[in-house]
Amino acid sequence: MANLITKKANKEEAKKYDMRLPDSVLEALDAKVAEIIKNAAKRAEANGRKTIKEYDL
Repeated sequence: MANLITKKANKEEAKKYDMRLPDSVLEALDAKVAEIIKNAAKRAEANGRKTIKEYDL
């Protein structure tokens, strides 16, 4: 699996809410980001573009 998210940044974000973020959550987030990108790419392609735009998300 690709590392699409930054471990440190996500752990720091969770810390703002006085929470911890185990590696298993980071793996799930990474999978979710990959899924979002895949779906956005399909939408962009369906609209004849090679660039994913924010509204494809």
